[in-house]
Amino acid sequence: MTSHKAIHWFRKGLRLHDNLAFIKATEQATELYPVFVLDPWFAKSAKVGINRWRFLLQSLEDLDKSLKSLNLRLYVVRGNPEIELEKLCRLWKISKLTFEIDTEPYAVLRDERVESKLRSLGVDVIRCVSHTLYDVYQTVKANGGKVPLTYQGFQAVVSKMGAPPEAVGSPTREALSSCKTPIGELHDKDYGVPTLAELGKSESDCGPLLYPGGETEALDRMERHLKKINWICTFEKPNTSPNSIVPSTTVLSPYIKFGCLSSRLFYHKLAQVYQGKKHSAPPVSLHGQMLWREFFYTVAASTPNFDSMQGNSVCRQIPWGSNEEHLSAWTHAKTGFPFIDAIMTQLRHEGWIHHLARHAVACFLTRGDLWISWEEGQKVFEELLLDADWSLNAGNWMWLSASAFFNQYFRVYSPIAFGKKTDPNGDYIKKYIPILKKYPAKYIYEPWKAPLSVQQAAGCVVGRDYPRPIVDHEAARDTNLKKMSEAYAKAKQTGGNAKVTKRKSKNSDEKETSEEKSSSSKSKASHGNKAGKSPPKKQRKQSN
Repeated sequence: MTSHKAIHWFRKGLRLHDNLAFIKATEQATELYPVFVLDPWFAKSAKVGINRWRFLLQSLEDLDKSLKSLNLRLYVVRGNPEIELEKLCRLWKISKLTFEIDTEPYAVLRDERVESKLRSLGVDVIRCVSHTLYDVYQTVKANGGKVPLTYQGFQAVVSKMGAPPEAVGSPTREALSSCKTPIGELHDKDYGVPTLAELGKSESDCGPLLYPGGETEALDRMERHLKKINWICTFEKPNTSPNSIVPSTTVLSPYIKFGCLSSRLFYHKLAQVYQGKKHSAPPVSLHGQMLWREFFYTVAASTPNFDSMQGNSVCRQIPWGSNEEHLSAWTHAKTGFPFIDAIMTQLRHEGWIHHLARHAVACFLTRGDLWISWEEGQKVFEELLLDADWSLNAGNWMWLSASAFFNQYFRVYSPIAFGKKTDPNGDYIKKYIPILKKYPAKYIYEPWKAPLSVQQAAGCVVGRDYPRPIVDHEAARDTNLKKMSEAYAKAKQTGGNAKVTKRKSKNSDEKETSEEKSSSSKSKASHGNKAGKSPPKKQRKQSN
């Protein structure tokens, strides 16, 4: 083959391991330009919080360091990718461009325009699948051209497709001995990774650095968890704690979101641990969590307007209300419900919260208490989560608001009882809402019920030092159940899917994670290396 000059365009996939598109760029390349484009669209149109900006920049710094070990460097370019990539291809006389496929709507249109423009210049454009376990469009094709709209249906499809492709290794310096990145004297000035200050952000606005960005940290974190063999084999995500002081799950989701860690590598590493051992199975196992991610990616890629209620074919049209005061209180941890406020405080400060904590605050905002559209909650999560992922964020919010995928709307998380199960002493609340730290456990979930003398002794009087509850939970729940019932009945009349599993108890808060249980018990769950083999436990829902 003829030697060439190539650009590999990093977007997600901020790693060298299991990066097939990057390897394709290196083949027969004499000059290789690894490029990341800081697209102003994300700064203007997407909500990106300060903690996620920091994570991204750290990931780019780590990537540049890894490239240096291969005698390469990262070029960070500022501007519109369509314009900047054309300029660079002309400037560097590029004959090949490679990148990882991205299925988000903006990315699909952007990539089509870039590919069309560069092909007209004679550039060979190569796109590879590596952000997901499978090619999501091939999954739909394998399902007869229809999008699988249930987890069980999805499992049935991928079980026939076999295990995901194996992850490929990282390129070595020896293998790239004839490939180099031309570096000018002003490279760091012109193409270096920017600081937060250069982006107009302040480091002082960041929360504690609990999860450093980058492939190096991602692989180290994965390996640390893989050593906990019994924990991995017995892992059932719904049985983990939403309010433990130390995370009770892997917190690999930010690394998988940015592609610092390959989903395929993690999947197959888990399979190696499972081999020959008794272990939990999807949907609750760690393999199950990877399949949940894949499920939402598959549905989202083929569903127009997936992140909106209007024009979204999988979403029920529920007449949500609007209350800016309540939305602001929820967003800024001032609802007067300590468990809810502690979760939202952790989210804003640290950029990560447990999936069951996400369930609790999402239910509270939508059908449980405030009757505010899931789209509003989606926006807040999009801004504040380190692992904010377009497909999963929309899918999870539709699920938790009972707008799609899940229809047992009467299963409501109590903003009081739910947290008590795993943290009866309220240590989580005391950490994130320190003004309540002197409250006795008896009142810490309901401080408004404490006698005034107790409130004064604790140094926190409700209504003065901490908000009163913005709603009466029981009354709001009952009212909202009626609204949901009416909305489902209307959806059924108009042809919407509003089948509801019969409820067991009237107007009772769910004190277990029963919202995650599936209404289907006959589907097959995946086990070990292949999906679709062993009988499932009750299906439970995962949040990224």
